[in-house]
Amino acid sequence: MKIECFLLGSAAALLAVTGARAADAITVAEPEAVEYVRVCDAYGKGFFYIPGTETCLKISGYVRYDAMGGDDVYKGGKYGTWQKKTRATLRFDARSETELGTLRSYIETEFNYENGSTADGIKLPHAYIELGGFRIGATDEIFGSFVGYAGDIINDDVINYNSDETNQVSYTFTGSNGFSAIIAAEQGDGVYVIDDYTPHLLAGVKYEQSWGGISGIAGYDSKAEEWGFKTRLDVKLTDKVSAWVMGGYQTNYDDAPLARRNWFGTWDGDYAIWGGLAAKVSDKATINAQLAYESEGTLAGALNVAYEIVPGFTVTPEFNYTKFDGARKNASLAKGGNDDAFGGIIRFQRNF
Repeated sequence: MKIECFLLGSAAALLAVTGARAADAITVAEPEAVEYVRVCDAYGKGFFYIPGTETCLKISGYVRYDAMGGDDVYKGGKYGTWQKKTRATLRFDARSETELGTLRSYIETEFNYENGSTADGIKLPHAYIELGGFRIGATDEIFGSFVGYAGDIINDDVINYNSDETNQVSYTFTGSNGFSAIIAAEQGDGVYVIDDYTPHLLAGVKYEQSWGGISGIAGYDSKAEEWGFKTRLDVKLTDKVSAWVMGGYQTNYDDAPLARRNWFGTWDGDYAIWGGLAAKVSDKATINAQLAYESEGTLAGALNVAYEIVPGFTVTPEFNYTKFDGARKNASLAKGGNDDAFGGIIRFQRNF
C-alpha cells in the first residue's frame, strides 16, 4: 500500500513539473518568407534587382592572359623574351528609373600582374554616374570613345587614336532616328592636365542606321590652345562582314621627336588614317584586320583570328607589323632596332 501511494505521488509530482515547464516554454516564430533575387530584364541580360530596392545590378568582368614576343611594334627594338600579362577585371553596373530618366552608376576595376610584377597594381579606369544624358566621373577620353574604338585588334593603337582615362562631364542627346550628339569638358591626364579653370572642350555628332553609321568629333585643348578633329564611317557589307575607316587631324603639329601637340593628337604627324575589316567565317571564328598610317610615314598592320572555344572563352592569336619612319624610325634605330618590326601576341580571355 505504501509502495502504491509512493508511485502515485511520484507520478502526480512529475506531471505537475512537466506542466509547469510546458507553460514556461519559448514559442519559436515561424520563419519569414525569403525574398529571392528577381531577374531585371529592363536593361538587358544579366541584371537583377538588389533585394529590397528597385535598383537593377549587373556584375560582370573577365580574366585575361596575354603572351607576346618578337619585336616591339610600338617603339622598335627587340622584346628579347616573352612578355606576359595577366589581368582580372570586375564591373558593377547599377541602374534605376527616375522622373529624370535612367539613373546609372558604373564601376570597373583592373588587377594587373605583368612579367612577374604588380607594378601596374590596381587601377580604376571607369567610375561615373549618368542621369538623363548627363555623365560625370572618370572614363575613356571622349575623342576616342564617341566615334568608336579601332577594330577588334589587340594591339590596335600602334598608331594611337585615343588618350588615356580622364575626369569628365558630358551631355549626350539621343534622338529616335539614329542621330545623337555630345558636348563635353575634360580635365586631361599627365602633362595634359589643365592648369587653370578652363577645361578641354569637345563636341561631336553621330548618325547610325542598319547599314552602318557616320560620326565626327572636334576637341579643343585649352592648355596648348590647339584643335583635334576625327571622323569615321562604318559599313555593314553583309550580315557577317563589316568595314570601317577613320581619319584624324591635329593643328600646328610640332615635329620634335615623338612630340604630341595636344591632348587629342595622339598620333605622330598632322594627320592619321585607320581602317579595318571584320569577317565572321564560322559560328566560332571571326577574322579581324587593321591598317593604320600617320603623316610622318609610319605604317602599322595587324591580323588576328578570335576563336570562341566554348561560350565565354575566346583564344585570339594575332600578328603585328610596323614600318617605322620619321622620328619613330630614329627612335627605333637608337634602341638597336630596325626600321620595321614583326611581333605576335596570343590572348586567352574568359568573360563572365
